[in-house]
Formats: sequence, C-alpha cells, structure tokens
Amino acid sequence: MEALQNRFGILRHSCGRSIILTGVTNCVLAQKSFRTVKPRTKLPQPTVSHELRSIDLHTLQALFDLAPDVAFFVKDSHGRYVIVNQSLLSRHGLRQPGDAIGKRPIDICPGDFGRIPTDQDQRVLRTGKPLVEHLELQWYRPREPVWCLTTKLPLRDDEGRTTGIIGFSRDVRTPVHTDDIPLAFAKVIAEFEEAPSIECSPATLAARSRLSPSHFAKLTRRIFGLTPSQFIVKSRIAAGSRLLRETNQPIAEIAQLCGYHDQSAFTRAFRAASGLTPLEYRRQERSTG
Repeated sequence: MEALQNRFGILRHSCGRSIILTGVTNCVLAQKSFRTVKPRTKLPQPTVSHELRSIDLHTLQALFDLAPDVAFFVKDSHGRYVIVNQSLLSRHGLRQPGDAIGKRPIDICPGDFGRIPTDQDQRVLRTGKPLVEHLELQWYRPREPVWCLTTKLPLRDDEGRTTGIIGFSRDVRTPVHTDDIPLAFAKVIAEFEEAPSIECSPATLAARSRLSPSHFAKLTRRIFGLTPSQFIVKSRIAAGSRLLRETNQPIAEIAQLCGYHDQSAFTRAFRAASGLTPLEYRRQERSTG
C-alpha cells in the first residue's frame, strides 16, 4: 500500500505504531487547480521510502500550524484530542496544546458548540463513516462567527478497527473579485446575498447568470470554496443571524425574509448550521452583548 496515494495513507503516532488512514485526500493549503502534463517518456514508478510511509503526527501539526485558516486535529478512540494545531487553540481561546490534549470538544467549548462536534466524533467512531465538507457556523472566541467546512476521517489500525479520527475545519473565505469573473455572475450573486428571500435553486441561479450549471458550480467553488447549494444555505443563514442580532423582528418574519417557507424550516436549517435554534442564538447574543 502506497502511503501517498490519493485514497490511502499511513501515519505513525509518536509511540511508533502505524495507523491506516482511509478516505479521499483534499488539498488544504492550496486550492488552485492543476493540469496534469503527460510526460514525453515513460517515467519509472516512484518509490516511497519507509520514512515517508510513516509520518509522525507532530510533523503534521507543525505543517498545519502554518495554516491559520485551518483547525487541524487528531483524536483518539474516545474522541479526545491527541494533536491540535495553533489555529484550533486560538478558536477556543486556549494558549497551549496541553489545554486541549486529553479533552473532548464538549470539555473545552460550552453548550451546543461543544456537544455537536462531540456527537459528530462519536458517530464517525461508531460507524467508521467519514464526515466530508460539512458546512457549519463556528465561533472564534469571544464572539466572531466564521463559516467552516469540516472534514473528519476515521483512523484504522492494521486490523481495520477504527482507533481515532483525523480532520480539519477550513474557513470559508471570499477572495477579491477579479476581472475574469463574468459580470452577470457577480450581479446575480450580489442580488441574492442582498435579498435571500428570492426563490432559487442552483439551476435557477445558473440560468440567471447565463451560465451552464457546471460552469456556475465551478465558479462558486473557485470563488467561495462552496458548492452552489452550500452557498445558498450560507447566504440565507448569514442573513438570518444578522437579523436575529440586529433587529427585534419575529423569527417567523425573519424566516420569510431569508427564503424559508415557514419558521420550522428556518429553525431546522439554522440549527444544522450553528447548533442553536434561532431563539437560542438571539438570547445568547443578547446575553453576551
């Protein structure tokens, strides 16, 4: 088994034991697309040394310490942190790794913001199924909201038993618009973000942008790091959270303004993204404001 193939990798914990990592690798630090260039002559198959097959987890920690927009972690079979990077510590207001090592998210983050990732961990550990690019709203302490895409992959031992989790939460950031972005696309995106109550789907947004669905999806991925469906949810929940913070409008009215048919649909979507109901979010913001 080659450690650097796309679908499999082998990590070695500091105790020296090999752990098999299964899943599909993602490029975290660089999001550009690269074109494969076919060599003129056939090249020999690369050989992977034993040192590359067994990468110490602390090396990964050092690597992800250089990525401030990525919270990297490794957890044991109980969902307790084994390795964390500096970004994860900063998000929780912690100063050093020892403040998180040996603890679960619920132990260092109060309320649903700790309970939800802990429940996610238990589900991955129980089923062995990965969580891939789950869009969720997280908070930097004390109160800064950040949208993230979270991926958690199971770690397995040589017998295939799930022994832990490796993963990251990557901030969703919007880069500066460039001249190669079609004006119709930019106009439609701006209109939807301004008025998320508009009835829409990825297909209708693509049509209004005068783009094919595949081209529209490629642009949203490139610019926002999101699929069209994720972008729609993000825009609506972001608008809803702003209205909950800044106005006294009834939640049912906010739901309509954010494109939801009723309050219950808005509540389900808001809880899925933030871990709180709209009412709980409003109360929390006002109690800490």
